[in-house]
Amino acid sequence: MKEITPYPEIDAPKKSLVAKMFNNIAPKYDFLNRFLSVGIDTMWRKKMLKKIPYHPQHMLDVATGTGDLVLLANKYLAPAKITAVDIAEAMIEIGRKKSGHLPHVSFATADAENMPFPDNHFDLITVAFGIRNFENLENGLKEMHRVLQNDKICAILEFSIPANKLFKGLYMFYFRNILPFIGRIISGDPRAYTYLFESVQSFPYGENLAAILIKCGFKNVQYFPVTGGIATIYIAKK
Repeated sequence: MKEITPYPEIDAPKKSLVAKMFNNIAPKYDFLNRFLSVGIDTMWRKKMLKKIPYHPQHMLDVATGTGDLVLLANKYLAPAKITAVDIAEAMIEIGRKKSGHLPHVSFATADAENMPFPDNHFDLITVAFGIRNFENLENGLKEMHRVLQNDKICAILEFSIPANKLFKGLYMFYFRNILPFIGRIISGDPRAYTYLFESVQSFPYGENLAAILIKCGFKNVQYFPVTGGIATIYIAKK
């Protein structure tokens, strides 16, 4: 898998460049998500949470961004405790403010590939649109497997590529041309939404990502394309 970074002209580890990008676009991130996806991304998150068949005691949200999934999980799954981590401090700060500093919700800056948690610590792990930004995908998945309790679920939501040729053509035109143009103007970052398109093109999805999850120790992996395959939900057990 070819490594795609937000700023290829800068010679630095991918994770540091990803953190730089998200810190840059944090003030406009939520607005752009809702505007560019017409709110469909929220529907996808809800669909993923509805596939969790239990109320977790301690949930971990990896690459939480501004905490969108944390707020939805708090409403629909009612975990006793939620820990949310991300490598971009500016995103975390927005998440803290959005959550209203709920006493059972904590945000922390942490690297998803080297998390400061003990083995078998959480009974649910979620990540929405974050694994694509890992510097080493397998390291990140193995780390999530490590901190997840046995027989509990890791739920992943990530972009994918539609199978229908006509829909794929229309979607790719929007994704390649319109979305980066609007994103560049509103966010002020010339690369952020071009990186989004490039990273999705090179990232494994469907049965290929399911196979990597199994390789990293997960079992009973299921995947569910949503909205014609624009994104895919993955449910995996430890």
